[in-house]
Amino acid sequence: MARERSRSFGVMAAAYERYRPEYPDVLVQLILEYADGPVRTALELGAGTGKATRVLARHGIAVTASDPDEAMLQQLAAAVPETTTVAAALEQLPRLGPFDLVVAAAALHWTAPDGRWDRIARLLRPGGVFANFGGAPYLADPALEEAMEDAQRPWLVDDSPAGPVESTEDGMRWPASELVGDPRFTDVRETTIEQRFEVATEDWIGYLSTVSAYLMLDEADRGAVFAAVAAALPDAVELRADLTLHLARRVGTSQIA
Repeated sequence: MARERSRSFGVMAAAYERYRPEYPDVLVQLILEYADGPVRTALELGAGTGKATRVLARHGIAVTASDPDEAMLQQLAAAVPETTTVAAALEQLPRLGPFDLVVAAAALHWTAPDGRWDRIARLLRPGGVFANFGGAPYLADPALEEAMEDAQRPWLVDDSPAGPVESTEDGMRWPASELVGDPRFTDVRETTIEQRFEVATEDWIGYLSTVSAYLMLDEADRGAVFAAVAAALPDAVELRADLTLHLARRVGTSQIA
């Protein structure tokens, strides 16, 4: 089921590009401050339409963007034409790199757990950085969030992404809970970037149309749930869209001057 959901986005690639929020520049600034040297090259896993790709490229990083869905990569290529694209999931990537940076933006939970860190470690140069970030937006008003959940309950059981939720002794969440125990990675950190913004309810529903749980509904049920959500909400809503950033360094000495 997780694999099926991970491949469901391409049919809504244009909506994904329109409604998914952009990532802030501060995200890349934090990655660059953490790095032990210049970050010239990056591999992005599950790049989608390039929401993270474009902010990395704006900082002068040469990005190789990978995604198993060619429809998503077509949107990415139009938005960030200077980017190299590879139509493959992490598990099917050809021999690439090593890179200064490997990035997963709201995509790591779609990768296969078995061998995940073996593959990522091989893609990084010694001293290179792995960065994972994401966070699903939700309605900032708890009463409106509850109203939306009530409205969609007849059709939707679970709209949360698949993935582990365990945490470290220090309270850091997944994937830090796996990285801290892996001898190939060190200096694992977790940072939260707080974000709030207002959008029209029709744009919020546009965002929901790109979420896998809704995409897995048939067309009639999807239309019904969106109509119910629209009826339960005012014309505009405030979103909370905090990003959690996890950073880890590949053990070894950098050879970059």
